[in-house]
Amino acid sequence: MRAHLARVDAVLVQALIAAALSFAHIHDVAMAAGQDGWKAWAYPISVDLLLVAAWRRLRTGTAKAAAWCWFVIALTASLGANVATAGLLDMTDVPAWLRILVAGWPAVAFLGGTLLAHSAPKETTDEIGTEVMEDQEDEPEATPDPPAQPTTESPTPTPPVPVPVALVDHARKVAAEHHTRTGTRIDTPTLRARLGVPAPMAEAVAAQL
Repeated sequence: MRAHLARVDAVLVQALIAAALSFAHIHDVAMAAGQDGWKAWAYPISVDLLLVAAWRRLRTGTAKAAAWCWFVIALTASLGANVATAGLLDMTDVPAWLRILVAGWPAVAFLGGTLLAHSAPKETTDEIGTEVMEDQEDEPEATPDPPAQPTTESPTPTPPVPVPVALVDHARKVAAEHHTRTGTRIDTPTLRARLGVPAPMAEAVAAQL
């Protein structure tokens, strides 16, 4: 555990030293380019903030091309100041093009920082869409109601057909004659044909024989 803390502390110390040196170099270049006072201190802060914003977008967002573009711009500004203060640039006689670059840097940093900080990463939208789809998948599907079974109604009994007594007596005579002649009991169709009555009445007469 102690070895791990010692390794982390060493890395942090190295990072702080590098950041302080880069900060001082950018401050010196800004001073040499005519940006004195608090403005000279604001230049290294803007460069470092643009680096942090670009690195954060590279780690968390999906717009990698834009993040890499602004990261390279900020890194070039930082490295350029480091190289310029290493004896390659006469700090007492800064060329006009460097003064123009230093004067135009705030607008560039403002544009890059705004685009990186306020443009919505696509990954956030994709995660929301994925969560919505997962919620929809978790919801139980509605089970359709089973089709209504047809109800079987008992047939309504047919009311008895009134049969005249005289017709029943006549039917007995016809049935006796048929039995005497054929030796078999008369059936309903034959009885209906002999009597000349509808089928329901013929059945009612046959039931009383």
